[in-house]
Amino acid sequence: MTQAAQIQYQQKCRSAEQAAALVKSGDTVFMGEFAQNVEAVDIALALRKNELRDVILVTTTRAKPLKCVEVDPKRESFIWNDWHFSGLARKNGEIGLASYIPLCYHQGPQNVTMYEEPDVAVVQVAPMDANGFFNFSTSCSMTPAYCRKAKKVVVEVNTNNPRCLGGLDESIHISQVDMVVEGPNSRLLQLPETQASEADRLIAGHVMALLEDGSTIQLGIGALPNIVGAMIAQSDLKDLGVHTEMLADSYVDMYQAGRISGKHKAIDRYKMVYTFAMGSQKLYDFLDNNPVAAIFPASYTNDPATIGRNPKVVAINNAIEIDLFTQVASESAGPRQISGTGGQLDFIMGAYRSEGGKGLICINSTYKKKDGSIGSRIVPTLTPGTIVTCPRSVVHYVVTEFGCAQMKAKSTWQRTEALINIAHPDFREQLIKDAELLGIWRQSNKLQ
Repeated sequence: MTQAAQIQYQQKCRSAEQAAALVKSGDTVFMGEFAQNVEAVDIALALRKNELRDVILVTTTRAKPLKCVEVDPKRESFIWNDWHFSGLARKNGEIGLASYIPLCYHQGPQNVTMYEEPDVAVVQVAPMDANGFFNFSTSCSMTPAYCRKAKKVVVEVNTNNPRCLGGLDESIHISQVDMVVEGPNSRLLQLPETQASEADRLIAGHVMALLEDGSTIQLGIGALPNIVGAMIAQSDLKDLGVHTEMLADSYVDMYQAGRISGKHKAIDRYKMVYTFAMGSQKLYDFLDNNPVAAIFPASYTNDPATIGRNPKVVAINNAIEIDLFTQVASESAGPRQISGTGGQLDFIMGAYRSEGGKGLICINSTYKKKDGSIGSRIVPTLTPGTIVTCPRSVVHYVVTEFGCAQMKAKSTWQRTEALINIAHPDFREQLIKDAELLGIWRQSNKLQ
């Protein structure tokens, strides 16, 4: 470590309480993203509850509880806004303690630059390197934009954070930091393995049929993407590339199985490109100082124009509900916010720009209701209050356990027919009747 960097580190090293003292009533405070959960400063800030009012806390998918929110059930001192709801934010949102910020993910850094006025940015980082840089570790999507825009920047050092090599904005220099807090060094969030259902396995089988050697893949989050990754690892596919938003354990499995080389990518050849990582320790260990992976801000990874530069992009994402007009809902059930737009819209559009690309909306055809009965996820019209994540104009492929339907260049009745063909058989007759009432069914149509 250079002597100059070491001197600056010592001069700027402060307690969590001193960092929390930077915050005033009415301030906006960025508190990090995904697996990088600010802890020491959060605890110290929560202790100031009685002396603060209307402090806006901004996160992107906070994974661990915020002490500031826990100590303020009336939301008088701290107001939590999240760019993408996690399970934690969803639970807090249902009781009025978390608010969602809508966005197209690739526009996130630009949104911050143009319209956010953060007073303090507090971000968790890896230890300073010999050249005086703190690595943002597994979360780079909007963090660099907040650090550039904030009036004060505080880094909370976690010695357990992997050093994630990147292509752009993956680090911040000690000279750009106002305070350094040495945190409790908690282990990074460990995502539990999700169990795939039989429907997930059938959907994954249809997805596998759409993949080919040299495809550039993007997997979302959840049981379905995990089982697709497992199937790819066990397949004979060759030379896959990776350009994704989230890097998860399944990519490690695919890479170690020899399925990923990236040799046919048009940009960032041989690199697994991502903007954040969440998974188990296996993933974090894989990423530490590993040049095969490159982390970028979301303005790069999620830009449809950037995505589309690679060939054969296959974007694989989940949905909650889809109506007969092929409007896709992936973030809310009625007005209840469940997750967020995230990168789904970005990647569906980007995959279509890609030569030979395919944007997939994967959805189980049914779900179990509270009374134990089965309902259809393919519905005549979306449940009132439901947010449209992907408008029908951008939908490309829809995949259920009963098959795959391509929607481009199809009329409303042709889309309806294709969608009903892959609905659960028990609901097809009623869906036809519903389509007739909506004026998007031709009597001469026959189901396959």
